[in-house]
Amino acid sequence: MAATPHAGPEDLSAALDALRRGEVVAVTTDTVYGLACDPANPAAVERVYELKQRPGDLELTLLTASAAELDTLVCWSPAARVLAARFWPGPLSLVLPVGDRRLSVPRRGATVCVRVPAHGALLELLGRSGPLASTSANRHGEPAATTASMVRELFGGGVGVVLEGDRPGGTASTIIDCSVTPPRVLREGPIDSRSLGELVQG
Repeated sequence: MAATPHAGPEDLSAALDALRRGEVVAVTTDTVYGLACDPANPAAVERVYELKQRPGDLELTLLTASAAELDTLVCWSPAARVLAARFWPGPLSLVLPVGDRRLSVPRRGATVCVRVPAHGALLELLGRSGPLASTSANRHGEPAATTASMVRELFGGGVGVVLEGDRPGGTASTIIDCSVTPPRVLREGPIDSRSLGELVQG
């Protein structure tokens, strides 16, 4: 099997330029391919929903390069900080109350799903772009794309840049709602409930 190409500096710059223009880009992550956009740009966020044919009541996830970047965007609970310290970067998404700094994600509601991915090229992009709004690269209700060619076949010119990169893990992240006590697993994923210990019991 041929090695999957890595995103180079020129590719990252092209993706960054596209994001700044309000376009949607496709990024490889440590789980599946994702669609990403500037979460401060409401038109870009709406474009993601249109491309995915995603119901409006399903929110996007915020990806960041570090937990510290989320300090003004979410209200941390003690349990969430423990989980983030143990499992980030990695395939764990946390649902937390929205903080003082408001973006176009979430579009409604008082909580937001957040994650720091364990993927070098994506972390480099996030380090340059700041937080990105993201969701799996697929039509709503269909399997997520795991290759760049699948993304191009699905979305064509609707995606400004498709970043090549290491093959994704292929399984969507575990999601834990940390806005409730005790935290509650909303979706099983690469990190199972047993690995999360007492924080998700009860």
